[in-house]
Amino acid sequence: MRRRNIIAGLTGITAYPFAGRAQQPGKVHTILWVSTEAQPDPFIQGFREGMRELGYVEGRNLSFVLRFSPGDPAAVDAMLPELMQIPADLIISSGPAIRGMRKATGRPVLFAISGDPVELGLAESLSRPGRNFTGSTFMSLDLAQKRVHLLRDLLPGMRSLAILADATHPGEQAERAATRQAAESLALTVAYVPFRSAEDLDGALDRLRETRSNAMLTFPDGVTLVHRAKITRFAKANRLPSMFGWREYCEAGGLASYGANQRRTYFRLAAYADRLLRGEKPGELPIEQPTHFELVINAATARDLAIPIPPVIMARADEVLD
Repeated sequence: MRRRNIIAGLTGITAYPFAGRAQQPGKVHTILWVSTEAQPDPFIQGFREGMRELGYVEGRNLSFVLRFSPGDPAAVDAMLPELMQIPADLIISSGPAIRGMRKATGRPVLFAISGDPVELGLAESLSRPGRNFTGSTFMSLDLAQKRVHLLRDLLPGMRSLAILADATHPGEQAERAATRQAAESLALTVAYVPFRSAEDLDGALDRLRETRSNAMLTFPDGVTLVHRAKITRFAKANRLPSMFGWREYCEAGGLASYGANQRRTYFRLAAYADRLLRGEKPGELPIEQPTHFELVINAATARDLAIPIPPVIMARADEVLD
């Protein structure tokens, strides 16, 4: 049930001032979409909707070339020779797939990533990327801390917290430090459980089980997103209340999530795609960060775990899944 509506926006992007205007007659723009997300990709639909709002119609003035490598960024690297032969006007990539794009192209690349694009080498700064990349980052240390406090509100008796994190994720160290700081302010014991690849995830979950923590918090990134069903099954099987960064984890069975709506963010990215297709330089377009966030609760998971949802959380929730 919908608790209240949130309109998710990005700072600095004008909301579709050119919607409905005529496109260049006869010009068909080709977008190469490269992703490690599983198919059907839940985010390309949001982007397509945004492009339609701006007057781009597939089959008339827009075409997509789609390349997927679910959960396997190494396979993206193997595809690079083929990808670089595709005559695309714009490349859109996300998550782990963006690492390959960083090495292989000078064409405009638009991205949405959960990590730090400066640490990853995509940009010189958020305000002025200076290279051929721009887009949106979901990275927020304030959000990392807020998730800990929300989890404590959900579980007033919580005394220990396990953090599951991809140690190779750009910005992970800063996110971990912010999370620890929030946990320590609540007198929580923290068990940090890192992994370095999808192949290491099963071992990390085994190690997490051994911590005997009261709850688990999973950092949002491309690897954990692709394997969200495995992670949420583990949490429920071990009766671990779980907090995540995006609603997709809750839809897969996680207890709670707090963060930006990714589909909405991809919808908004169409505004930048339009500007890039019209000739603006990606290095001059600031990398954006979402400014509106949603708290999602999975009531069915709460019942399975015999966790009563406190009224204060119900009042804050933007959506309760059942």
